[in-house]
Amino acid sequence: MKLDASIAAIVTGGASGLGEATARHLASFGVKVGICDLNGERGEKVAAEIGGAYAQCDVTSDDSVAAALAKLRAKHGVERILVNCAGIVSGKRTVTKNRDTGELMAHDMGSFTKTIAINLIGSYRMIAQCSVAMAGLEPLDADGARGVIVNTSSVAGEDGQMGQAAYAASKGGILGLTLPVARDLTGFGIRCCSIQPGIFHTPMFDQIDEKFRISLAAQVPFPSRLGNPREYAALVESICRNDYLNGAAIRLDGAIRLQPK
Repeated sequence: MKLDASIAAIVTGGASGLGEATARHLASFGVKVGICDLNGERGEKVAAEIGGAYAQCDVTSDDSVAAALAKLRAKHGVERILVNCAGIVSGKRTVTKNRDTGELMAHDMGSFTKTIAINLIGSYRMIAQCSVAMAGLEPLDADGARGVIVNTSSVAGEDGQMGQAAYAASKGGILGLTLPVARDLTGFGIRCCSIQPGIFHTPMFDQIDEKFRISLAAQVPFPSRLGNPREYAALVESICRNDYLNGAAIRLDGAIRLQPK
């Protein structure tokens, strides 16, 4: 796929972190970028800076997603690129002990369900609503290419740590749906790939202790540092441009393999 002003893209979670870096990178090629995010102030700011558009979007709601897509399509036309970056991080072990009473407690299902609802089901909701619109577009080339979907999994989807049952399950689900979605959409010329980021320096890491950030970076074999969101965005670009990349899940992690804790 050629990246230029004839192409529209949707980036969920595009107001910060990996999503923001991706939105900015795609816009640098002239792509018309629509940002879907809950953070209105930040979303509007990023959209204005890149000449894109913003729509408030809750990926757990069919109505919210439909309204956001309608708003962005009215300005840019139907998207040919979907990048799913919206997500949350959760940390809780399956069984914990109350420090005061010694009582054993099970992982609460509310936080588990919320993580799955946003990270996994939310991504699939975007896939379903975007792919049905992409399928109605005219092909871009003789192969019949119409669009591409890039999902954000995680290295935790394969080697989740203690306390990551919910998060790892949600990201493992992204891995699991990558190939069947790619196969589902073959007749429409829509590709689907996933990226498994390792430890990236997103805004979340600005809130933790510097010594802890240094220790995390030291665990990465090479280069021994946190990933830069621009490196994620560059891989999104490569997936979009390379029409033979389909049904693939790509680790972007400096060769790290997460330890149990």
